[in-house]
Amino acid sequence: MNLPATTPSATTPRAAAPQVATLPNGVRVLTCELPHLASACVSVFVRAGSVHEARRFSGIGHVVEHMVFKGTRTRDRRRINLEAELLGVDVNAHTDKDHTAFHLRGLGVDAPTFVHMLGDLVLNATFPADELESERQVLLSEYAEDEDDALSTAFKLLDHASWGLHPFGQPVIGTRRHIERFTREDLAAHVQRLYTGCNVIVAAAGAIDVDAVVAAAEAAFGALPAGEPNLVAPAVYGGGLASRHLDVTGQAHAVLGFPIPPLAADDGAATLAAAVLGEGMSSPLMERLREERALVYYAACSADVFDVGAQFVIEASMAPEHLDEVVGEALRLVRAQAQGVAAVDLERARRQVLVRRLRDAERPDRLLETAALDLFVLGRVRPLAERAAQIEALDADAVSAEFRRLLAAGPSVAVTGQVGRGVRERLRRLVEPIRAG
Repeated sequence: MNLPATTPSATTPRAAAPQVATLPNGVRVLTCELPHLASACVSVFVRAGSVHEARRFSGIGHVVEHMVFKGTRTRDRRRINLEAELLGVDVNAHTDKDHTAFHLRGLGVDAPTFVHMLGDLVLNATFPADELESERQVLLSEYAEDEDDALSTAFKLLDHASWGLHPFGQPVIGTRRHIERFTREDLAAHVQRLYTGCNVIVAAAGAIDVDAVVAAAEAAFGALPAGEPNLVAPAVYGGGLASRHLDVTGQAHAVLGFPIPPLAADDGAATLAAAVLGEGMSSPLMERLREERALVYYAACSADVFDVGAQFVIEASMAPEHLDEVVGEALRLVRAQAQGVAAVDLERARRQVLVRRLRDAERPDRLLETAALDLFVLGRVRPLAERAAQIEALDADAVSAEFRRLLAAGPSVAVTGQVGRGVRERLRRLVEPIRAG
């Protein structure tokens, strides 16, 4: 089947490009009018994630994310919830390795109000002691659920095996001991240290009045101290093996990781390589592991790119007796791609990446997050056409070269679930030939 050539212009949405206004204190206001929508998403992004936390405060940002909704100088928890729900607002927040974000989505006409509401949450949170004790139990339940998730545990083990004691290797959720001991003074100090003007982006997309949003941002965030950029030294890849037996699952779960360039490198090769190897049912990873060998039900590949580090990841879940075969086959597939990428796989992967980015650009929340992270790291928002052209320019040789770089760095491997005895020695035998070249 001959498909028409994909071009950057074919993947560029007709919506207006994001605009950026910078307040005197360094707060950036990111706006994008999407007139075909009636709703709007308003978010506040803070360059404060788990990589910005000292080891003894690991997980504190995630606690802050929960606690800002529990009370401010002018509103208690019930009023915060009621005022949002009276406007029909969808409220959300998340903490990641490189940032924390708070979101409100509702009618476009209410976007300036959302800015003021978020400003109150982010800047005026009081972290009431009684609310902290109550929410602590919720956080501990979330932590327990995360610990019982075998695949999530594998990812945490992989991070530590790959990056050691660097903050990039510590989990966003922190530790049980930390969650149990954080005080309201700890939370307030964290916000005061990291939530400064140059580390905050107020973002809005949808049916918005740009001038009104900028004015609201200036009113809500204009008095925030400018501060200095929250920068962290790059993570240095070490590479290692990790395993943990878990009885909560009857399966084994494996995650393989290789270091790739961080976001500042603005390099799309790893993203395209991940799609070549393991995106979709026709990818070599799924074709080999599921369709030909029937070793797995699920396997996937991704390029997880952050500010201070990034990782090419292969993940799979399988019956315990297939663990060694799955890891071995995955490594053989990486080697095969290093020798050459099939033209059909390259075209499939290119289309998948371009269409996925187009879909993200059509979602206000994803559009804003991508643009905000660009601003934090690159100091600009990359147009979608530019990002599409970058992927279009990568040929089979460039992608094969990326796989060779992965092999040169060597894999880290983490396995959890029903892994059995001697699993690390078995993994070492599989990995050593790769590390030896």
